[in-house]
Amino acid sequence: MDLTVLLVKGIIILVIFGITLLIATYSTYAERKVAAFLQDRLGPNRAGPWGLLQPIADAGKMFFKEDFIPSQASKWLFILGPCLAMLTALMSSAVIPFGDSIRFDNYSIPVQGIEINIGVLYIFGVVSLGVYGIMVGGWASNNKFSLLGAIRAASQNISYEIALGLSMIAILMMTGSLSVRAIVDQQASFFEWNIFTQPLGFVIFLTCAFAECNRTPFDLPECETELVGGYHTEYSSMKLGFYLFAEYINMFVSSAFVSALYFGGFHYPFMNEVGSALERSMGAITGHNIATAIGFVVFFGKIFFFIFFFMWVRWTLPRFRYDQLMNLGWKTLIPLSILNVVITGAGLLYNFKYATWAIVIVMVLMVVVSGARAPKREAIPQQV
Repeated sequence: MDLTVLLVKGIIILVIFGITLLIATYSTYAERKVAAFLQDRLGPNRAGPWGLLQPIADAGKMFFKEDFIPSQASKWLFILGPCLAMLTALMSSAVIPFGDSIRFDNYSIPVQGIEINIGVLYIFGVVSLGVYGIMVGGWASNNKFSLLGAIRAASQNISYEIALGLSMIAILMMTGSLSVRAIVDQQASFFEWNIFTQPLGFVIFLTCAFAECNRTPFDLPECETELVGGYHTEYSSMKLGFYLFAEYINMFVSSAFVSALYFGGFHYPFMNEVGSALERSMGAITGHNIATAIGFVVFFGKIFFFIFFFMWVRWTLPRFRYDQLMNLGWKTLIPLSILNVVITGAGLLYNFKYATWAIVIVMVLMVVVSGARAPKREAIPQQV
């Protein structure tokens, strides 16, 4: 391969890596600002203009705090836990296509870290390995609260990965490919976005993404009201920072993956018309590269929306009880995802991509009927 192509490819990889770290860093700032907005507070406003330097201050605090390892902990596993959590979080964004391609001379380089034909399996496998970082750290701490948090994390991830995988199977059946770029390319037209053909699969996938990221209302592994801090109770300094930072990287990757699977990735309405107009007015190569840049910005707009949604849910819904968490995963999401796969297969048999809307309509009707049959409460007279 030409040296220039390798250089451009390396720059793309570094840019994607840098953007991932930057967004994860400022997601901590956005989290606190969103929480302040929803709770009628101000949020960070002292460190720099509008508090924009708060993540830098937090990082400095983490770096310079005392690094403490409990005397009875398994030292090397105690160190390995947060490193493993951080490593798997950073690896997962490698196969996500953030844009179409960059053209120069006779070369066309996709805006993607690596393109492999089993990209979906790669992300699913790497995300599944992330639980080992939590398990190792919780066990190595030699703390009962940490161990309980690690056990909760393992059972939670195992439970929700089944429904997560089954919800993706429906998309793989429709697209016939495990490549994330191929799935995105098949959503070039607006009404071909998978959100229109797999609405139930999207709801199941998004719910499982909350559980996989240990985000509220599924943050049982670090449940402060019961487990002090859960699996990272004994951690301090940058080891704790790695665990917290990995959560925000996973949230970014989950938002990107949802956008790629269900919302067309870097595609947007009238994208082909815009690209053709730019190529006519600015030349084939320049016009194509500008269109790629627009798609890149659009994709990140979708990612930011889902990151905001993650935060919105955290500061709106209360935490589940552990039995409710398991019941939702095993008794609701897994049966629904299996039904979604069966109905999708039946629809493909008769060349009808919108068959799963039948499940959504039936579920809505059931909710309406049950609401109509519910006994109405009489109004309590007000005391004068």
